[in-house]
Amino acid sequence: MTRRAIPYASSVDKANDVMRGNWLQAIEKHHQQYAGEIRDILDIGCSVGVSTKCLADKFPSAKVTGLDLSPYFLAVAQLKEKKGGPRKNPISWVHAIGEDSGLPSKSFDVVSLRYVLHECPERTIIALLKEAFRLLRPGGTIALNDIAPKSKILQELSPVLFTLMKSTEPFLDEYCLTDLEGRIREAGFVNVTSVLTDPRHRTVTGTVPH
Repeated sequence: MTRRAIPYASSVDKANDVMRGNWLQAIEKHHQQYAGEIRDILDIGCSVGVSTKCLADKFPSAKVTGLDLSPYFLAVAQLKEKKGGPRKNPISWVHAIGEDSGLPSKSFDVVSLRYVLHECPERTIIALLKEAFRLLRPGGTIALNDIAPKSKILQELSPVLFTLMKSTEPFLDEYCLTDLEGRIREAGFVNVTSVLTDPRHRTVTGTVPH
């Protein structure tokens, strides 16, 4: 997937560096512009912890928490992180539903969801946005990295390839038709910004008002 998204990259690792680097820079730029220090980060839908590790590496002074509904994914994430050696701020792992995490209100500076929303019906997207708003401190940043429906590459896919992609993504049509920026504003966020962070994906950010 990464080589298709970044066709000019010389390797899969280089493609991953570009995709992850642009996403992380979008988070940092937005938060620096509208807030300041990043102390606590929540990664909702962390799966096996790839995005969580990236956040912890990028923001080493922050306390990072990975949250997922699957205890099996979390077990793999913990094992992979353990093999990576100790950190100044060890990653915390939480088994919970993203829409109703049970975590304290106003306890994070950044809430990130990476490649999560296209797996969800619109009602779940709305619930996730509301939960993120509850969890973020005033000035906090929500960061959503996912498929860009208006991407030229995606819009030019042949009907056969698009149908094949949808066959493994049952909520893709619903996601593409969702006005994500509008839904973020309805949840209470301001300073909503959407940038294409690679040819296939966008990062949408927003701020909880002070």
